[in-house]
Amino acid sequence: MDVRSERNAMPLAVDLDGTLIATDLLWEGLFALLRKNPLYLLLIPIWLVGGPARLKQKIAERVEIDAASLPYREHLLARLQADHADGRKIVLATGTPRRFAEAVAAHLGIFDHVLATDGTHNLTSSRKREALVAAYGDGGFDYAGNSRHDLDVFDAARTVIVVAPDRRAARWQARHDCEVMAGAKPTSKTIFRMLRCHQWLKNSLIAVPMVLSHEYLNMQMVVQCALAIVSFSAVASAIYILNDFFDLPLDRQHPTKRLRPFASGALSIPSGIWSIGVLLAVGLGAALMLPAEFMLVLTGYLVITTAYSLALKRMLLIDVLTLAGLYTIRVVAGAAATGTDVSFWLLAFSIFFFLSLALVKRFVELRSTSLTAGERIAGRGYRYEDQEIVAQAGMASAFSSALVLALYLDSTAVRELYAHPWMMWPLPPIVLYMTMRVWILARRDEMHDDPVVFVIRDWRSQIVIVAGALLLAAGSLWP
Repeated sequence: MDVRSERNAMPLAVDLDGTLIATDLLWEGLFALLRKNPLYLLLIPIWLVGGPARLKQKIAERVEIDAASLPYREHLLARLQADHADGRKIVLATGTPRRFAEAVAAHLGIFDHVLATDGTHNLTSSRKREALVAAYGDGGFDYAGNSRHDLDVFDAARTVIVVAPDRRAARWQARHDCEVMAGAKPTSKTIFRMLRCHQWLKNSLIAVPMVLSHEYLNMQMVVQCALAIVSFSAVASAIYILNDFFDLPLDRQHPTKRLRPFASGALSIPSGIWSIGVLLAVGLGAALMLPAEFMLVLTGYLVITTAYSLALKRMLLIDVLTLAGLYTIRVVAGAAATGTDVSFWLLAFSIFFFLSLALVKRFVELRSTSLTAGERIAGRGYRYEDQEIVAQAGMASAFSSALVLALYLDSTAVRELYAHPWMMWPLPPIVLYMTMRVWILARRDEMHDDPVVFVIRDWRSQIVIVAGALLLAAGSLWP
């Protein structure tokens, strides 16, 4: 008997979470459950009293998983498919709830047997070892695993495949002769994608009240503004991570969002939860050094963004109005942090301008998703036939923002603040140029699905923004 035939004569047991897939279905099921109804959070401690097996079963009874979209470890999967084709017995041995495990087994079609957690027995560590030894004998199977929960099983297996090991499994692997399939290590780019660092530019809106009040040479206000930006950036990143957890199944169906760190399995959900804790600590710590009014605004931002992640983003029009409001909250936060006033004109302009950009985002999603009449975007309240009304509303909002700006430039408030208001008259056409160009490119399918990212990367938009800033400066400083 050759080496391959001898190997294939021995059953191969494979762990699921972290081994065959680069994620954990218990965590995914938990966030899917909370997305379905946040009030389940009150039941989780009660279920947990009955032990981990009961908790897993209760979650699995209430949510579905899409086995086809999970981030499988392709090298291991290819190995299993080849062994299965050669007639080897492949066993899925996992602590995942049986309902989830059987969904994966049915999708892949390579497993001869499934051992999984039921309502009373949590099939991890020693319990998994006992189940495998009872079925195949001590040393009567090979095993592929990845974590500290697999160490007991490693010791009972004939040979071991260590896949993307955690710290404890890596130490075990270093002391034993075994096969290793290393996982990709997170890079700085992965961390930046998790934090959505490019989105931090939105928080420059916090500086707008200080700039428009001509207090940008006041160092105390500059420091307060910087602290507010740090606070909002950290809290926003924490919310982005939480939003990614709730959107995992939807992101995996999206052509670009499927590459996000948690959807692709590049980062684990527990590492994301730890990151949320650190980011919230940084954000709230910075907020404590600012006036109490800023903390109130930040708390409101946290509540609204969490509500958006859980429910509001799936509501027709409520989602874009909420997004426009979240941009405007940043302006209010800047006023609260620095003690400056924020005018009705600025808030009205902000609402209309950012409502237009939010509608661009939904319009691009409608254009880039394969839909037929009557179908909705996954996880949204919009249907294929809504494209035109969304575009019309977005362009109307763009014109409204320019109109508000034009009326503001002719107001007594401007004449009191600026020495030469006429120098700023080109601002409304500049705003119209930028927003209408965004809409034209969106209709041509030539724009990124996030208009903020587009503006950051587009050199023409950057020139327009610089020109607008120079006009504001000229209006106040021109001799």
